[in-house]
Amino acid sequence: MLRKWQSECSDRALEKYQSNGSHFFCQATPGAGKTVLAANIALRLLQNDMVDLVLCFSPSLTVSDSIKKTFSSFLNCTFNGGMGAIGQSLTYQSIQFLNDEFWQTLRNHRVFVVFDEIHHCSGSEVENANIWGQQILTKIQGLATFTLALSGTPWRSDSLPIVMGEYSDPEGQLLVDYQYTLEQAITDGVCRSPKIVLIDNEHLSVSSSEKVESFSSILEMLKQTKASYQSVIHNQEAIEYLLSLGCERLARVRLDSPNAGGLIVAASVQHAHEIKEVLSQKFGQTVSIVTYRHEEPLAEIKRYRQSDTQWIVSVGMISEGTDIPRLQVCCHMSAVKTELYFRQVLGRILRIDSSTAQQAWLFTFAEQNLIQFAERIEDDIPESCIYANMGKPIKTELPNKRNGLNDKKPLLEPLSHTSSNVSWGNGIGSSTALYGTQGTFDELRLGAFKQRVISAFSTI
Repeated sequence: MLRKWQSECSDRALEKYQSNGSHFFCQATPGAGKTVLAANIALRLLQNDMVDLVLCFSPSLTVSDSIKKTFSSFLNCTFNGGMGAIGQSLTYQSIQFLNDEFWQTLRNHRVFVVFDEIHHCSGSEVENANIWGQQILTKIQGLATFTLALSGTPWRSDSLPIVMGEYSDPEGQLLVDYQYTLEQAITDGVCRSPKIVLIDNEHLSVSSSEKVESFSSILEMLKQTKASYQSVIHNQEAIEYLLSLGCERLARVRLDSPNAGGLIVAASVQHAHEIKEVLSQKFGQTVSIVTYRHEEPLAEIKRYRQSDTQWIVSVGMISEGTDIPRLQVCCHMSAVKTELYFRQVLGRILRIDSSTAQQAWLFTFAEQNLIQFAERIEDDIPESCIYANMGKPIKTELPNKRNGLNDKKPLLEPLSHTSSNVSWGNGIGSSTALYGTQGTFDELRLGAFKQRVISAFSTI
């Protein structure tokens, strides 16, 4: 049974393909069900005898495996590229390694190609394309009978155009054939309404052999000292405080939804193991861990998905396209601070499941970029992410006007203050040092933690 938006989008895609259009771009918010949409379109094209084969490309093995399972179910056949298969799910990275026989098959058949999370592939032409974009432009674009591009976050942190994307000139807005926003998804009961908790600290002091400086926020401290954001996310006491809030929230959610889980996005493998230790030893939580160093990350993710383990700690493995509907709480402690990544991580806890309490909570620190991302969460394509270089060399300048985006601001809930005498700087190992500081060791001491809660779409 398709959701209303999936049925509408599928109809619109078929109409375009039947009217001699060959490419369709769908922007749908993370967690809305884009893979099911793509599988339905593929099924209809096959039933209407408009294509012979289906190919899907995605940015990771995790997503590729999920696509294979969904398409196999919808098409009622194997989807592994073997004998009798209708198609295959591959990663973008694999395109450059496909042999001549594979490309000859495409030339001899009518092929429907799905590009999942297409924003990973950049370039309006070969000269300004990245490796994945070049492969699409030179090897696939001219051979595919029909193509479908999907993205929940259709922009790039480097401001390059998305491959095969069309943009308005001179505004630089991406032109899509169908858009399904987060606001629509929340209204329809397809996605959860997120609450983002920005954790800050007041009465900070940084002392060195020369002087003692005081600051009223993490943001002020980062701006006025040599300390980097790494000093925040790697500090033992800061980690413990953020995790304590996450554990408390997950415990509340699990009162109504016993199977609810939490995601920790860590900055490194070592960081992930430190976080796992805190969760299990200090807070008595059950924890799984999955990183790019795991030999079988897909198996570990599957085990967590099907278990009732409280937390999964990830490094680069659960950012986009990974479907674990029971995730409802997230602690964002990654060193990656781009709006694209922030929204992809948030999307992991927005997918509706069968639980009673449909809550979505993301906890992170009040760093300047993260504050801005949280405040802009109601804009499906923030103005800072619009591609503004049509017909010109790639630059980093961005437009200042709003270009018709939603002007509503998230509701700010009252600040809650937690009295705490915290010493930040004399914890375990070098991880508590102020990253980026040179010369003598600086010690950072904190006063009271405080939280600002942004309740997006609270008026829906």
